[in-house]
Amino acid sequence: MSERFHNFSAGPAVLPVPVLEEVREELLCYPGAGASVMEISHRSEAFDAIHAMAKDNIKALLNLPDDYQILFLQGGASLQFSMLAMNFLNGGAADYVECGTWAQKAIGEAKKHGTPRIVWSGKAENFKRMPRPDEVSVGADAAYLHLTSNETIQGVEMFDLPDAGKTPVFCDASSNFLSRPTGITKYALMYAGAQKNIGPSGVAVALLRKDLLERVPANLPSLLDYKLMAENDSLYNTPPCFGIYMIGKVTGWIRNTIGGLDAMEALNRKKANLLYSVIDASGGFYKGHAEVQNRSLMNVTFILDGGDLEKRFIKEATAAGLDGLKGHRSVGGCRASIYNALPLEGVQALHDFMVEFQKKNG
Repeated sequence: MSERFHNFSAGPAVLPVPVLEEVREELLCYPGAGASVMEISHRSEAFDAIHAMAKDNIKALLNLPDDYQILFLQGGASLQFSMLAMNFLNGGAADYVECGTWAQKAIGEAKKHGTPRIVWSGKAENFKRMPRPDEVSVGADAAYLHLTSNETIQGVEMFDLPDAGKTPVFCDASSNFLSRPTGITKYALMYAGAQKNIGPSGVAVALLRKDLLERVPANLPSLLDYKLMAENDSLYNTPPCFGIYMIGKVTGWIRNTIGGLDAMEALNRKKANLLYSVIDASGGFYKGHAEVQNRSLMNVTFILDGGDLEKRFIKEATAAGLDGLKGHRSVGGCRASIYNALPLEGVQALHDFMVEFQKKNG
């Protein structure tokens, strides 16, 4: 296939075309380096500048205070499930909000290192919503409160945080990181796999308040030790160099081309509203999974009733250049992932296809 389709994949996901074009020009020889960014030393001046650019963009976009450390780590968000528990749970208890599949995975990893207590669960409601702030009560002895801000599989997003008091709040923001302003100082630790909104797979970003590092126990495996990784500015070993380079490019695009997180949110809401408007106007032909107040801006999940209607929808959509709409294997249905880099034109094309598909099959 020589032409790009509209990519609704949940991840690895769409990247901005202007970024891909710029990277294509630099791929053979990064300016001033004499080689590809994949060939130069991570101790070189050229990579120092690449690394600094990625951190500077994230810091500027989030208005991140100086008392936070930005780390680029390997293993994706799934390794962070274990890493944060190893560093901060340390045999004790922490509180977890069970709001979907990824929260469950985080809880499963935490069980290997201590006691994760589920302080709210959406399981009985088939994970159709997030908790209201008053539904979460944090234990006085909790090492931290863990949240998942957006569940890609169920398509629910958290817009209102529970009050954790003085308990540090940790957040898996993999699928809505840098999609809208977050009020970063509400979180002691935020982490995200890059492959949804800010880069390719193979690298995770962790933002953590530096005072947390005092709690890290001794003798952890080196690459799972936040304190050691922070002391070495993510460069204890060879980091995911190309991923960091790509994060610098994508965050630069958000910062300079889109115009920052307020503009990014406005665009993302416009895209999401295009699809939710079709679902709401369909008279039940398309049935959304999430409750309205927690509808994700990133992952629009819905089902179609009637025999093979869903299979036909996905097949015809793919033929029309709308790819990646099959829901996660664990829940079925359809899912349109409309991350930062998916152009408005792609969402408009899906909107129009959904309207036409209902006319022909409703």
